[in-house]
Amino acid sequence: MTTIIRIAILPLLLGTLLLVQVLPVRAQTPAGPQAPLSALPRAVPEILEFDRKLCPICRESELIIQEVKQEFPGQFEVRRLYIDEHPAIFRRYKIDIVPTQVFLNPLGQEVFRHEGVFPKEKLIPKLRELGFIKK
Repeated sequence: MTTIIRIAILPLLLGTLLLVQVLPVRAQTPAGPQAPLSALPRAVPEILEFDRKLCPICRESELIIQEVKQEFPGQFEVRRLYIDEHPAIFRRYKIDIVPTQVFLNPLGQEVFRHEGVFPKEKLIPKLRELGFIKK
């Protein structure tokens, strides 16, 4: 009888130990696509550029966004995320196609989303409308 109790208690204890280790981390991790990638507020808004490394269309999109960022230095950040390296973030933001740009306000909340290449002549007015650039 004591052997059966020991066999039943061991998985219960291991499960409890696992929960004690995992729950505090899960409680600190923001959930859902509206949550920021980091829990700290940012000084400036951020564009998440979701791409695939060997995608020529994605490369074109990256170059346009980087060019605009250089024209308006310090007004917004850009973070490139590749599906091969960040699959969990792709799932979290429900990215269906690449390139996709997700625009986050300084609180890390999604305020706009665009799929495909965002032409420079349309991107700049959208950034002004969203308050990402001031000039």
